[in-house]
Amino acid sequence: MATVFESANFHFTPPPQLAWARRVLIKPNASSAHPYPVTTSPDLLQEVVSGIRGVTDAEILIADSTPSGAPIYPIYETLKYAFNRVLLLDVKDSIFLEMENPLDEFFATSTFWVPNLVLRSDFLISIAPFHVHRGSGRFSIANLLGLLPLVQRRPGEAPELQGLRDLDLERVLADLHFALPFDLGIVEARERLDYVDNPQEGKTTQYGKIIVGEPLEVDLLAAKLAGAQTEHLSLIELGTRVLPGTD
Repeated sequence: MATVFESANFHFTPPPQLAWARRVLIKPNASSAHPYPVTTSPDLLQEVVSGIRGVTDAEILIADSTPSGAPIYPIYETLKYAFNRVLLLDVKDSIFLEMENPLDEFFATSTFWVPNLVLRSDFLISIAPFHVHRGSGRFSIANLLGLLPLVQRRPGEAPELQGLRDLDLERVLADLHFALPFDLGIVEARERLDYVDNPQEGKTTQYGKIIVGEPLEVDLLAAKLAGAQTEHLSLIELGTRVLPGTD
């Protein structure tokens, strides 16, 4: 289930299962040094951290990576990501483990390399801005791409996400949802950002909402509100119908 809140008076209420967590991982969009709505705002992260602290003294991790493979810590500093008793991590420094795609008939890839910090966390939260790229939604599930390792095939070439060359990104995102299921999705829709290639050159529209819930439900609702045709969400719904135990 997904719920839409007015952003002006939003207060994060943790789901009951968060009270049992001993380690919580938050995946923001911190892929560049540009502030919200390009990236996740520090204000929303602080609200979520404070809500978690109200129900558990669990260890809280915040982790992301840069598209180039450059260190992310200067970006955290620029974005003013500084939270009491929260550990900020660079995904590329993790140990990566291979996980199988649970779909018998996968959409793009049968396996993913996943950082061990994800597998060792009890509760996983994806917090993403309200992005529409070429008419397609990029919300809490698309935000998970920053957890994949970068592979540089040859010196001087741009790195690729876990070496997934020439694969349809929408199909990769659909597979990633099943291989790396998150517990909670949050879309920061205070503003909507529409862009073609570069989010930093996009057009912003005031929206005034925060969407919270199960990641697929959150993204489906965000796509509906945005009027965005988002192929990977349709593929995920198809995969959900055929995957045993998800009826």
